[in-house]
Amino acid sequence: MKFTAPLKSNSIKILLLGSGELGREVVIEAQRLGVETIAVDSYANAPAHLVANRSYVIDMKNHDEVMNVIRVEKPDFILPEVEAISIDALFTAQNEGFHVIPNAEAVNKTMNRRNIRVFACEELKLPASKYEFVTTFEGLQNAASNIGFPCVIKPVMSSSGHGQTIAKSANDLQNSWEVAKEARGDASELIVEEFITFDYEITMLTVRNETGTTFCAPIGHVQKDGDYIFSWQPMEMSELAKQRSIDVAQKITDGLGGRGLFGVELFVKGDEVYFSEVSPRPHDTGMVTMITQSQTQFALHIRAVLGLPLEYIEYGAGASAAFKATDDTFTPIVNADDSIFTKNSFLRVFGKPQSHIGRRLAVALAFDKDSSQVALDNAKELIKKVSSN
Repeated sequence: MKFTAPLKSNSIKILLLGSGELGREVVIEAQRLGVETIAVDSYANAPAHLVANRSYVIDMKNHDEVMNVIRVEKPDFILPEVEAISIDALFTAQNEGFHVIPNAEAVNKTMNRRNIRVFACEELKLPASKYEFVTTFEGLQNAASNIGFPCVIKPVMSSSGHGQTIAKSANDLQNSWEVAKEARGDASELIVEEFITFDYEITMLTVRNETGTTFCAPIGHVQKDGDYIFSWQPMEMSELAKQRSIDVAQKITDGLGGRGLFGVELFVKGDEVYFSEVSPRPHDTGMVTMITQSQTQFALHIRAVLGLPLEYIEYGAGASAAFKATDDTFTPIVNADDSIFTKNSFLRVFGKPQSHIGRRLAVALAFDKDSSQVALDNAKELIKKVSSN
């Protein structure tokens, strides 16, 4: 492959739609290969804005504003990095000859929980929990009664767990309805899911290019209200459960097609594996690869986009712990004890220009050569040494 330099007439250009902490790492990996980067988001000074060659602030749900940036920049590749974008603009761009990663239809399916559930369960016949879609509170009551309690309630479109709750009884439904309706994204329709009493949940980072598919070691994670708190790699699991997880990840990503990295979320109970969700881009739980692999999930994403080989070295076990803000301010501070920075641990600060309670501002990472549990225990101790003041 021929590599170029940024800001030249022949530069290879990547445009990110979404410029958070994951997008920032994607930009850094792209620039390591001489790729010109353009970061777009709905607010100024987003993390990827601070490292990209150029940045834009637009209404990402507005078709015309998205297309204006695309037509001005004429990127070689468009990388959607968040859910809250105009899907119609991606189809328009693709029809005009622009290369959407992985492709516009894959983004359309995965950004909407109705689309991906119907595709995964009814077309691909993947094992998953029972579910119903509702648009009214009365519909929510009926669906919850049909599926049973506890049940999981989510908007069909949201990111990082926003708007997600678990209703343990009918008394919780009013609160679940209100939380879902206040979430960012599209809350005009909700999905009500059966709560599977799984043993654990994992992310299978699955990387596709023209030569084949690569699977990273399974990542275990803990979530609260749909947003990740801790992740570790590798997740200890039976060989049968691991193979079934790979099989499900292969089927869903083959069905979606295109190139790039996918984060496939799965529930595991014994040796049984259930499909949950899939994201066509780097995954928040995959930040652990910044300490476990020679090629992070972000580097593998860029390699897949550019058609480069996907080999990498597994260093050992590791874990990540998210740090979330405890206050609202336009001058956020991440205060960390110096002891976090050792040969086996470090902190990554995202540089977000504003904090609000619960917003992810940093991640602590811990490494252990042999044990994911030791790495996880260490990460849990590290994050206690981080504060907002």
